[in-house]
Amino acid sequence: MSSSTAQGARARARMEVTAAIKDEARRQLAAEGAAKLSLRAVARELGMVSSALYRYFPSRDDLLTALIIDAYNAIGESAEAAHAKAAGAGPVQRWTAVAEAVRDWALRHPHEYALIYGSPVPGYTAPDTTVPPASRVGLVFIDIVRDAHRDAVLTEPSPLPAQLRPEAERMAADLAPDLPPAAVAALVAAWAELFGLVGFELFGQFNRVVEDRERFFRHAVARLAQGVGLA
Repeated sequence: MSSSTAQGARARARMEVTAAIKDEARRQLAAEGAAKLSLRAVARELGMVSSALYRYFPSRDDLLTALIIDAYNAIGESAEAAHAKAAGAGPVQRWTAVAEAVRDWALRHPHEYALIYGSPVPGYTAPDTTVPPASRVGLVFIDIVRDAHRDAVLTEPSPLPAQLRPEAERMAADLAPDLPPAAVAALVAAWAELFGLVGFELFGQFNRVVEDRERFFRHAVARLAQGVGLA
């Protein structure tokens, strides 16, 4: 066996073990929650000694970070795929398609959604490497609003209060310098409200309150689109 073939085999084996570790960790998330995730328990379920698992993930936080990045990337990919599929549709239709993709992913992966949008894990601080994956959904919505602005079909939201304008201008400079600050402020609010809607449904706050949740979600998402200036 050549050295390159051996290296390829070792790389594939490492990928397979890494995937198995993550899969078992996700099962533990579903059963126990993120706060109780344990490398020793993962190793035990996989029939590994703890020292072997530490060669893949040196600490619980490293494993949590990997799971968080995977979850952000997965929900981001769903949003991007929905956006691509809706290419050519109007801005509200594209906005709605992306929002529905976010909700659909969350309903299919509730424990992973809880990991990234639920309660913070005690003692864990997410590193900067989680920021780009976490931005993917937001960037899709920014693209939709940017296209509407470019095509002169974006209605700028109500004027900002004077006290908020400096903060809105800062957000615009950081996130979308080519968009009006009022639109960026509305986008950030809509992003938070979207994940609030999904979280309320997923975590039971809509129980005995909202029955037709899909129809209610579409209505709420349309209102969010109006709020950012999409007609």
